[in-house]
Amino acid sequence: MNYLLYGQETARLTFKPVELSYAETWLNLFKKEGVARFVGLDHLGTPEEQRDQWFERAFLRISNGLGGLNALVNKQTGELVGQSGLLVQTVDEQTHLEVGYSILPKYWRQGYAIEAASKCRDCAFEKGLTDTLISIIHVENEPSMAVARANGMKLWKTTNYKGSPVHIFRINRQEWSAKNIKCAS
Repeated sequence: MNYLLYGQETARLTFKPVELSYAETWLNLFKKEGVARFVGLDHLGTPEEQRDQWFERAFLRISNGLGGLNALVNKQTGELVGQSGLLVQTVDEQTHLEVGYSILPKYWRQGYAIEAASKCRDCAFEKGLTDTLISIIHVENEPSMAVARANGMKLWKTTNYKGSPVHIFRINRQEWSAKNIKCAS
């Protein structure tokens, strides 16, 4: 099943394939304090190692048909803003489809994460990819929790995921449909 959103657009963003040419720009994410811990890469020593592992995992996920993050490119400037997409995840021995998002620090608090996450949610439900979506968020990552709530999700449970304490936010097709939630695209 194809979970990638290549070619999809929102008001300000185009979803494109992640490429190694974005690696230098993406390094800025891991230079920001706390980010590596929130995405489970703090065991690696340097921002460069964290970034390299991020890309290695991304390409492996895509090649194995487990979805992936798409590059989010500003339609007006052509600049990389972040990454967002649909990811097949196993949490507590159950398979789920996750809405994932990471935005470069220079674009934080500008609504890009909500815009991208909403598009992912809508595509997943409109294409019939799943009946339930989740977002896996480190328990201390308040900004990402705010994005999940804005995306119509509610806290479902708290658990450990790959060695980190996380909240699992969730929305199902019926909740999405009942609220007629649509992204601005």
